[in-house]
Amino acid sequence: MRLGRWILTCAASALVMAGAASHGVAQTDGMGKDASFLNDIHGAKALAWVRAQNHHTTSTLEKDKRYQGFYKNTLSVLQASDRLAMPEILGGDIWNFWQDAHHPHGLWRMTSRSSYLTKQPKWQTRLDVDALAAKEHMNWVFEGADCLAPEDEHCLVTLSNGGEDANTLREFNTKTGQFVPNGFVFSRSKQTAAWVDQDTILLARDWDGKGTTLTPSGYPFVVKKMVRGGPEGQAVELYRGEKSDMIVSPMVLTDGDGHKLVIIQRNVTFFETHYAVVEGDKLRWLAVPAKSEIHGLLKGRLVLSVQEDWHPQGLPVVPAGSLVSIDPAAPESGVEVIFTPGPSQSIDEVGVTKNTVLVSLFDNVRGRAMRFTEMQPGRPWNGEALELPDMTSIHIVTTDHASDTAYLSVEGYLEPQQLWLVDETTAPRKVKAAPARFNTAGLTTEQFWAKSTDGTRIPYFVVHRKNMKLNGANPTLLTAYGGFQVSYTPTYAPEIGKLWLERGGVYVVANIRGGGEFGPAWHEAGRKSGRQSVYDDFAAVGQDLVSRKITTPRHLGIRGRSNGGLLAGVQMVQHPDMWNAVIIGVPLLDMEHFETMSAGASWADEYGSMSVPAEAAFLKKISPVQHLKAEVTYPAPFIFTATSDDRVGPVHARRFAARLEALGKPFFYYEDIEGGHSGTVNAPEVAHERALEAVYLSHRLMDAQH
Repeated sequence: MRLGRWILTCAASALVMAGAASHGVAQTDGMGKDASFLNDIHGAKALAWVRAQNHHTTSTLEKDKRYQGFYKNTLSVLQASDRLAMPEILGGDIWNFWQDAHHPHGLWRMTSRSSYLTKQPKWQTRLDVDALAAKEHMNWVFEGADCLAPEDEHCLVTLSNGGEDANTLREFNTKTGQFVPNGFVFSRSKQTAAWVDQDTILLARDWDGKGTTLTPSGYPFVVKKMVRGGPEGQAVELYRGEKSDMIVSPMVLTDGDGHKLVIIQRNVTFFETHYAVVEGDKLRWLAVPAKSEIHGLLKGRLVLSVQEDWHPQGLPVVPAGSLVSIDPAAPESGVEVIFTPGPSQSIDEVGVTKNTVLVSLFDNVRGRAMRFTEMQPGRPWNGEALELPDMTSIHIVTTDHASDTAYLSVEGYLEPQQLWLVDETTAPRKVKAAPARFNTAGLTTEQFWAKSTDGTRIPYFVVHRKNMKLNGANPTLLTAYGGFQVSYTPTYAPEIGKLWLERGGVYVVANIRGGGEFGPAWHEAGRKSGRQSVYDDFAAVGQDLVSRKITTPRHLGIRGRSNGGLLAGVQMVQHPDMWNAVIIGVPLLDMEHFETMSAGASWADEYGSMSVPAEAAFLKKISPVQHLKAEVTYPAPFIFTATSDDRVGPVHARRFAARLEALGKPFFYYEDIEGGHSGTVNAPEVAHERALEAVYLSHRLMDAQH
């Protein structure tokens, strides 16, 4: 399990430039010696600074006459009653979590399979999170539920206050629709749990509340067995990892034939994991590659992908990126390769049904899906391509271990989300489709390739008007991610459509190295000290857009969040003349100190460590905060973050803004005081932040006055 999967998108010139001017706190060095109070995330002085920055930004950008229209348009699509209700198969029924204008915290609800396929399913609310939040005076965010298979009656519901990673777990009964009286309850912590049986749970958390059982990343490394009715303080310790680990967590897998595996997962680093099968009170470690990921259990065999070449004893090499099936009792003696992607392909998601393995993959960053069936043990698996729309992203929404039923979602930049049903009896069929949220008439999507500094070809998508003039005057927004083997693929984004494409903007997504678009090697090329290739790739796409006369630096803006926020920050300091707008969201920006900030230590395997001289030299070379210079003119950025983000944390963004402030550089800063790493916790706040961005981009890239 990777952490990303465990937790893992103006006014007139004089007015805006006056509003973006420096405003505030004296600072004497790049780290902000006199602004060290900003490190106290919830401190009174720090929050007063945040509120002042927020007021400055909102009072300036909201004055623009376009703001209200942007806000209303975004809110309407976020709260549309005819959105697709995405399914989860639990206990033979369909479950869904739903938020709208009347239920901003959301409803967890269920219906039958047959009812779900109708136009108006008959939903039964099982948990009203708004009512719970009001009753308990908490800003509860529903983050899912882990249920005991196969009945899925007993569940641990995950609730987060304001969207932070730390959460509270409570036992919920899906049949009664109630929290279980005197049931399992685990107080706020960064924690993971797994059901062994109805009365037993394996739990990893901060056991003493003092952090002694947490890693430097802030995640647990001690797993204990919790028995119903037993006091938490007397829980039996099952496994203790090392303090230096990233995280240790339990996992329980079941299949449609009644097999069960209880597993301890020890993430030594973000990408290196060791797995042990729990047999009574003993652990048996599996001889599988450290860079591998378990996806499920089928016919008693583990289905996993390997992210490095595997050399099982006495067997042919299994290439990196392959999907395999193994016997958990003898992992190396019975390896069956299910699928090995070609050079232009990579596996995105894997789902397991009772008899099949479903795979969503990319081929030159275009979505594909396949279904694999084992014809006979030890023989090659039979793979069939599922016929689905091209130029899209395909995601596995939910699978059923009791049958071969699964739901897939399909979407593209101009194609609203569709839901396709896959089962054992028929070809895939579209069963639901969301209505269009913006006018796509006259729009098209093209894929181009740019050449990076080392000659590597970098693909990117461009969404634009068919009659776009190649005169360099098209307002263009470029985005990418470029890290953690995460692929950035075609997505239907109504806010982009309404606030940008409909208004003549060009939208560009770059598939730079560091992601997973072409498998493990594509990611590896941008890891640690090789990361400059990621930044060079992005700049190359920007240059290619100019060379094709799609745009010019005057009309070219960039956006990134989280690791993409780091990307945007690096681009701002390395190529300040290439962009006229820079949106930096929930970012990492102080790379000289990221390991000691929030969950930063968990990412040393991606970025490198200051404890390793060569890696430290690179981090110092690219860290955006330390490379802001008084003599350089930068495009005034829009920086947004969240106070309760306990993953990246708001201090990165605060330090960057404070450094700009000290240098007298213009910027906009907005910090959501309630949201977590997702940035915002409800539709109105999302609409507000997106509307502020739209005003900012309009001024910087569209308005003639600038």
